[in-house]
Amino acid sequence: MATIKDIAERAGVSSATVSRVLNHDETLNVQESTRKRVMEAAEELEYTMPSPRKKCKKLKIGIFGSYSPEEELEDPYYLCIRLAVKKKLDEEGCHHMEISLSDSSEKIMGLDGIICTGTFTTEMLQGISSWDKPVVMIDCNADLPQCDTITVDYKNAVRELLDYLIEKGHRKIGFIGGGAEQWLDRRSEDPRYTEFCAYLKEKGLFCEDYVKLGEHQARYGRKLFTELYREGKLPTAIFAANDSIAAGIYRAAYELGLKIPEDISVIGFNDIPSAKYMVPPLSTVRLHMEFMGEHAVSLLSQRIQESRDINIKILVPTKLRIRDSVAEL
Repeated sequence: MATIKDIAERAGVSSATVSRVLNHDETLNVQESTRKRVMEAAEELEYTMPSPRKKCKKLKIGIFGSYSPEEELEDPYYLCIRLAVKKKLDEEGCHHMEISLSDSSEKIMGLDGIICTGTFTTEMLQGISSWDKPVVMIDCNADLPQCDTITVDYKNAVRELLDYLIEKGHRKIGFIGGGAEQWLDRRSEDPRYTEFCAYLKEKGLFCEDYVKLGEHQARYGRKLFTELYREGKLPTAIFAANDSIAAGIYRAAYELGLKIPEDISVIGFNDIPSAKYMVPPLSTVRLHMEFMGEHAVSLLSQRIQESRDINIKILVPTKLRIRDSVAEL
């Protein structure tokens, strides 16, 4: 692509002169023949003027999370996403602030757009919609007219994880995680659980006795794994719906005198920063949390600047991180 410097060399003038001629600077005092030379050189080199871009630093963005700081610390998945959002906003020079459904209409009206993270009730979604602002929802497939979404490809992630366990020789595979948890209306099922059931049924390997449902927190991993053990219904491998649950399973296994992976294999989901430091290091599914946070900012900025009406949905792939917590049978 031709540059102003290329045009200057061909026309035999300075780059500053070329820039002022191409921008039709009426204060520039040069001969008409010089202007003509510059314009002809630009045409011969097929030079294209860059489009003017609005700067993101003028934007004011609200960040709305459904999880409290305490809940984010117990399951740092959304914390990692929110920090990535804030980092990208700072890099772009955007103003940003935390908001809630109880905020005044004046505070919301002063925003250009909103980024939402977490899981939401129907009532929450109605509140977000009533703000009438461009919105990006991260990891929540909400169908709002002014809303772009960035979600995880749960279907392929869970199937790849289960294929790995099956290839390792596991046929008794359990699940500990959320069932009718806080997904959209808090009555729909966690897609990880839905895909787990569907795929193992396809393979003829599903066993309800190996399933325990609760919240996505470490204490539930500890409690529900202990229940499985005491009921005498322990599978050979457990799929934990997130790494916090896996950490709770690790604690319970230690208390019960079980070794990972010799006595029970465990595989997690999310790949939080501490997963690789667990003993043994946790095999898990890597979710690109930083990518989702950064691209939420880019997607929202683009929608605001271009006044786009069409919604965009981005499905983000995952990566299986194989470490040492799954045994081969």
